[in-house]
Amino acid sequence: MTTEGQIDFFFKPESIALIGASPNPEKLSCTILENLLKMGFKGNIYPVNPGYQEIRGLKCYPAPGDIKDKIDIAIFAVPASTVLEILNGPVENIKGAIIVSSGFREIGPEGKEMEGRLKDILKTKKIRAMGPNCLGIYDTASKVDTFFISSDKVERPSSGGVSVLTQSGSFAAMIMDEMANEGAGVARVVSYGNKVDVDESDCLEFLERDEATKAVALYIESVVNGRRFIAAASRCVQKKPVVALKVGKREPGAKAASSHTGAVSGRYEAYEAAFRKAGIIEVESYEELKDACKVLNRYPLAKGKRILIITDGGGIGISIADACEEAGLRVPDLSIEAISKLRKKLPVFASVRNPVDLTGNVKDEHYIDALQEAFGEEYDLAIVSLLWGPPLLSKGVAEKIKVFASHCEKPVLICSPGGKFSREMSSAFTSIGIPVFLLLTVRLGQQWYCVEEKIN
Repeated sequence: MTTEGQIDFFFKPESIALIGASPNPEKLSCTILENLLKMGFKGNIYPVNPGYQEIRGLKCYPAPGDIKDKIDIAIFAVPASTVLEILNGPVENIKGAIIVSSGFREIGPEGKEMEGRLKDILKTKKIRAMGPNCLGIYDTASKVDTFFISSDKVERPSSGGVSVLTQSGSFAAMIMDEMANEGAGVARVVSYGNKVDVDESDCLEFLERDEATKAVALYIESVVNGRRFIAAASRCVQKKPVVALKVGKREPGAKAASSHTGAVSGRYEAYEAAFRKAGIIEVESYEELKDACKVLNRYPLAKGKRILIITDGGGIGISIADACEEAGLRVPDLSIEAISKLRKKLPVFASVRNPVDLTGNVKDEHYIDALQEAFGEEYDLAIVSLLWGPPLLSKGVAEKIKVFASHCEKPVLICSPGGKFSREMSSAFTSIGIPVFLLLTVRLGQQWYCVEEKIN
């Protein structure tokens, strides 16, 4: 059964109650309230704690039932037993709950029994819930941040087109922090923990219809209802790319997942088949998933396997070409017309083949000349590799390539290997929203292909 429309209020809330609110900076709820205020949420915020009259200039209520307004999201930042106690009381005005509290299924039999009771209460009260044992939602579209980690410890990404779904709160925090530091944005990040109610299938059904989301990244420990997941993912894939990382593939990881969110992983082969059936793009590591987010945040999927390589280092170009061919990609020769045009514009020592080697005499404009004259209908994706040694190459090349890429309907991926200086120069790209890679992960056809640049 589809849940279309049932969890939209989590992503378009008009009111949020924080149960267990406190001005004490040592309490998780203090950080949650600070993050909500800093995020700029435009709706009503209701702190709930019988011990306070007011917190941060907001009236504090003894219990959620004392709030006359409807509550779209009630964030529970209280001990596990208190969560059950409050939900057993008058909570008819609560539509959805985000239960950040731990102490449920992940701790063993006692917690599992308590989580069972929680599930029954939620069903009886007709309250949809994320968690327990989760961070909740970071949402650049609705300006909601329920994470209990401060922004000075985990940076928040700007607005983007990728939404991330994950059981793991630590994974959510890690990928947010890295994407923020690399200039990549997100639409929504959802950490749903133990999945007592809302799971990845619910979220996929919402994201399928979500205009703010252009691509979806999934971190999966376990899926309970495989058929529903395949159906929801298949519908979502018809409208936008869905990329997944399955963890707990082998016994040690599966045991860790069980103690982490109480997940029962099941056989990896079943997940592999489900991803393939649904059209989900599977990646093998966290780094690949992060790279996928960076690429899909900026570019559409490539339409084919024909690669144009442009570099200022011949050895690097050859290395990329070899890696592309080994991965099943194609590096076709330039057309006679393109060769003729490039010879008129590039340095006399430049190699006008594919890869195009601009050599150490390269200037900023030569990269643009090469892209304009060579990146035609014959190619589906361009890999632009920059070594920062040439004396006439400057940070200004980043803005020039950005202008070209902004008017190009095909992906232009930047690869800039090297040490400290190279990373500093690469910030010229990340600061204007163009991802830079040491390891390129590119979605082409039905596979992810990696092109790794190595300097011998």
